[in-house]
Amino acid sequence: MQTTSAADPTLPPALQQLIDRQQIHDCILRYCSGVDRFDREMLLSAYHPDAKDDHGAFVGSAAEFVDWALAYHAKYQHTHKHYVLNHRCDLDGDSAHTETYWLFAGNNRRGPATSLHGGRYLDRFEKRDGRWAIAARKCIIEWGGALGDVPVPAEALAAYAATGVASRGKDDPSYMRPLQVTRENQALPF
Repeated sequence: MQTTSAADPTLPPALQQLIDRQQIHDCILRYCSGVDRFDREMLLSAYHPDAKDDHGAFVGSAAEFVDWALAYHAKYQHTHKHYVLNHRCDLDGDSAHTETYWLFAGNNRRGPATSLHGGRYLDRFEKRDGRWAIAARKCIIEWGGALGDVPVPAEALAAYAATGVASRGKDDPSYMRPLQVTRENQALPF
């Protein structure tokens, strides 16, 4: 996990702003990967230790939120993904306010097979000791629903299975360094 360094006073201000914006966006992406991979350390790295999170069904500290979120997803979903879309960042020195649209897809343990939800993360970021992280988050949930069962052809299911097994832990292929393709060449018929 990469940490940020203090601002370089020799950089032009516009370049420093681009670096700050990228570090903030990287933090939001790290949040998504951390929660989807059940990587507590990665997820906590998106927050300052004294951060507060309001996720509707949960309000509390960052550490309390991380424990709550991982337990919630373990209980209710076999797998899930957090996607981020539009992102706006208003920088103000060592603080920033962001609005990031999100889409959540869950493969549920009970109820509808697949649920979809959408909303926005409203975040106050602070740069402390050269590190951008969330100081306060409000998760706005704007809609939710479920997909009906959609028949998937056997050939497509075989192609999906051939891509490998995703994991909620550090045995997921996204942690492989260096990434390697170990399967033999093949093309499934469609």
